[in-house]
This record gives sequence, C-alpha cells and structure tokens, in this order.
Amino acid sequence: MNVLHVSNDLPDPIEGDKTKAIEAFVKLSDRAFSNRVISLNRTFGASFSTAVGTIFGRRRDPIISQKVAFGHNVAVRYRAPPKGILHRTRLERLAGELAPPPGFSPDLLVGHKLTVEGFVVHRMARELHLPYALTIQGDTDTKILRARPDLRRKLGDIYRGAGAVVSLAPWSLEQVERLLGPRDVGTFVIPCPTDLDGVKSPRAGDGKFLTVFHLKSYRRKNFAGMLSALDILSLRGSEPRLCVAGGGSEDDIEAVTRLAGTRPVTFEGAIGRDAMAARMNAASAFVLPSLRESFGLVFIEALLAGCPVIYPAGQAISGFFEKRSFAVAVNPRDNRAIAAAMAHMLENEAEAKADLAEWQQSAEARRFMRENIADAYVAALRSAVRPG
Repeated sequence: MNVLHVSNDLPDPIEGDKTKAIEAFVKLSDRAFSNRVISLNRTFGASFSTAVGTIFGRRRDPIISQKVAFGHNVAVRYRAPPKGILHRTRLERLAGELAPPPGFSPDLLVGHKLTVEGFVVHRMARELHLPYALTIQGDTDTKILRARPDLRRKLGDIYRGAGAVVSLAPWSLEQVERLLGPRDVGTFVIPCPTDLDGVKSPRAGDGKFLTVFHLKSYRRKNFAGMLSALDILSLRGSEPRLCVAGGGSEDDIEAVTRLAGTRPVTFEGAIGRDAMAARMNAASAFVLPSLRESFGLVFIEALLAGCPVIYPAGQAISGFFEKRSFAVAVNPRDNRAIAAAMAHMLENEAEAKADLAEWQQSAEARRFMRENIADAYVAALRSAVRPG
C-alpha cells in the first residue's frame, strides 16, 4: 500500500529541530507500506492584508515559498499569518498547491493533526478521490478546537469522514469527541513509540527526583512549578534534590540557573540516549508537571526504566495509568499538589516500584513496545482503506 503522510512535525532540511514522534510512526510502518512524506513548515511570510486580498481576488500571492527534496520526501515552506488568522483558508489553499511526489500514486493520505493537516488531506483526498486517515495530537488539537468554535462544524465533518483516526492517548480522544461528537468506527488509541523500550527492573533509588526536558522549554515544562514545590517541601522540613537532565544554549542555562537560585537543584546537562535509561533507573521518581503535553514519551521511557512518574492530569499519559500507584497525576497549576505528590512518592517508593515491576511484565506494558505499536498502527491505516 502506498501511503502519503502530511505533517508539520517531522524533522526535515528546512527545520530539523522537531519532535521525532511522527517520524517514528512512519518508520515503523515502512515494513508494511511504501511511505512518502510532505513535511510542512509554516512561515509568517503572508501579511494579513495580503492574505485577505487573496480571498477577494485582488491578488494571488504564492502560498508555497520553498520546496526541498529529501530522500523520497519533500519539505515545503508555506506562508500563513500568525495567531490562527485565516487558518482554514490558508491550509485549504495550501492543499490546492500540493501534489504527491512524481511517480507515486498513493492509496491513502494521512494528516498528522486533525485541526491543521486535517484541512489539507481532506481537500487533497476529495480532489484525488482517495481515503484519508488522521492523527489526534492532544495539545494542538484540543487548543484549536477550544479557541475556534467557528471551525468545529467543518472539523467535525473532517473527523467523521476519515477512514481511521489514531489518537496518541485516551484523554485527547475523549476531549475531541466531547467537542465534535463520536465516530461510528475506525478509532484507535496508539501510544507514541520510543527507542528506549527495553525494560529495567526497578531498584531502590538515590532519594532524588529526576526531570528531563530541553532547557529552552523550561516555561512549558513548568520548571517554576517544580521549584515552588521544593520550597513547600523545604518549609515542611524535607529537602529532596531535583536533578535536571537536558541541554540548551548558554542563554537557556543562564535562565534556568537564575530561576533555581540556591534551591537543591542539580543541572546534569544533556544525557545521551544510551545512558538515559540507566539514569532514570537510579532515581527515586521522575517528575514533569508540564503545562502542555500531548503525550510525553519521556514518561513511558521512565516507567520502562523502572522509575515511577508524576505527570500532568488531563493530558500527557492520562487515561493509561489511573489505577496504578507508580503514576501519579497532578494539577500542574497547583504547586501544593505537586509538592504533595513528590512527598508521597518518596514515602511510598518501595510500594510504587513493586507495583511498577509487576506492570513491566504485563500485557499493558507490551502495548508500549515498538513491535506492538507498529502492528497496531499498520492495522489502523489498513482499516482506513478496507473498513472492517
């Protein structure tokens, strides 16, 4: 089967510093499909007046400003105004200027966010007379659905018209269906794959908390909330150390160092993939109460490495571990809740790690292994072409 993926979230020659989650899905399905990718990159090259002028036919600015081939794929830079202005209009115009790579006849189109690439593949599918599938990425998709009620009717049509929909987590599917209504068939929850899916048995930790993020993202990852939690624990007579693993620029390092001040925080710098599982295994618990998180692959990596986790409620891995002692959800905007979860993890580390060791050997854990994810993803996309 020939599959054409359309994604804003795949590293390419135009912008190489993107998350690799969608790239991983594509690579895992290479065993079953002939995959090609149109990798999108938005630039704010179109002013509002120029974009409005195109609607009323006064001028026709080219929406695509750059195309770069890489392998069998193509990276595209397109112009669109900021802040969601003319969001649907520009994406549908972009779809009209896109085409499958020369010599490639797709059997299926896949748009890797409902509320962005969904507009693109919906129009392309109509013009090419092809089925399409969608990915739900909770952070962006729920944000746009909440902010743009005027687009919900169209997005509902796109959602229900897809041959298959893959959501990365249960919570994002629930929120999308709360706003758009349910689909009849062909909806799948498939977690992101990780290359760190080997299991390390839990062991007694070092009494420290570990967090992992690129330092440039310290605001979104709620580093300030973690620091406030340390202050609260200090006032209660407990001073656990927070170890921060992650690289960044000199400015990033200066910003987080200044924010941490004299608190018990250690910056460990970037840790290579080969060493990350061992580092997680040594910690007493992992904490990352992000303000926005579609999935947060690092939580699964920590669990497979034998480290209990504290994660943001209602996002990230919500819906997978509600009845497990080794995964504690917190309101990321409640610093006292973060502190309470950290204290609870330290006091109940042995129990949580015993529960985690049992889970690691279960069918639930195998759901997060690459082989099972690959099989589930291939089956989902095949169902979009041959329903049932």
